[in-house]
Amino acid sequence: MSAGAQAVAAVVLVGGLASVLWGLQEASSHNADDDKPAACSGGHDARSSKYVSGAQLCAALNRPDLPALLGTPEEHAETAGGSKSSVTLADGTKIAAPEANVDLMTYSVKLSASYDHLPVADTIGYLGESAEKKTVLGHPAVLYSDRTIAITFNLGGGKADSGPGGIARRLLVARNAKDGGGSFEIVIWRQDDVPPDDAALFRVAEKVLPTIPGWTAG
Repeated sequence: MSAGAQAVAAVVLVGGLASVLWGLQEASSHNADDDKPAACSGGHDARSSKYVSGAQLCAALNRPDLPALLGTPEEHAETAGGSKSSVTLADGTKIAAPEANVDLMTYSVKLSASYDHLPVADTIGYLGESAEKKTVLGHPAVLYSDRTIAITFNLGGGKADSGPGGIARRLLVARNAKDGGGSFEIVIWRQDDVPPDDAALFRVAEKVLPTIPGWTAG
């Protein structure tokens, strides 16, 4: 797309519109000719005594070898950031759910943490027909698919169009081998309609997960 184009396209996970707007803002603050990998933004997101922070998740995910792990060694991180978030249950209980996102030219990657008390093994019945039980570094895990949305912003007219995107592959992994509740999740999707590479997803998981505060080896 030329520098004078009036439209900007983005591919995001369903429900991730806020991250699209954040990504566009981040992209506008970077020089298109700058070949240096993006550093993590959101450093103000300090970790509490109980939970990992979005900034720490971003530091774990935005590693120098991430492009090689994804199978695109010639690329680099174009935007990267972490944020704190939470999920509110029906009874009003809030569960911390910090997350981080790194975008490359071909792939986008999301890393999140959940501090619920639900064992990963018990989630497979809720994640659709594609869900498969897996083991990652000795921890119970579930591999499943999700759908992305393709959004095109018309910068001149102030309008946005959306349509079906491609497939995202998600890997939910228990924080400890006993699967006593709580999890980390890594999601990858592509900026085109090509299905993401499961092997790349597992390569990223095996390198990134052990570097996250709160991960228990075993």
